[in-house]
Amino acid sequence: MSLLTLAGPADAARLIPLITACHAEAGLTTTEDHVEQTLATLFEQDIQAAVWLIGPPRAPVGYLFVSFGFSLSRGGREAVVQDIYIRPRIRARGMGTQALTQLVSMLGQMGVVAIDVPVGADHPAAPLLSRLHFTSENQIFTRQT
Repeated sequence: MSLLTLAGPADAARLIPLITACHAEAGLTTTEDHVEQTLATLFEQDIQAAVWLIGPPRAPVGYLFVSFGFSLSRGGREAVVQDIYIRPRIRARGMGTQALTQLVSMLGQMGVVAIDVPVGADHPAAPLLSRLHFTSENQIFTRQT
């Protein structure tokens, strides 16, 4: 059973509080209206990005937001994990590890050659990323798929 579900327009109402909580925790002043408009753009246009719900789709405990690009130096498609968020009460139960493990597998199957997570070595997610074989360079953790 997959822990990740690709989100679509019908999931916006479940994503908005998760995204605003994530951004508030990061010190960003994102409003729910802004998140709603941004999700509408993501879901309605041909944007090279995706959002996955973590946990049960009807009651997700978190989300992953990934944008995609192409790298000449890496020789192919690359992904950037822009956000990974799990509700504070659910953390430290292995769901982040499971979600990232599934994401790495899925992205590899999609032809993504590298995944970047732009956080520094002092970020709370750094130990998790290291355990999952991401390497840190210039404030970005990277993993080849």
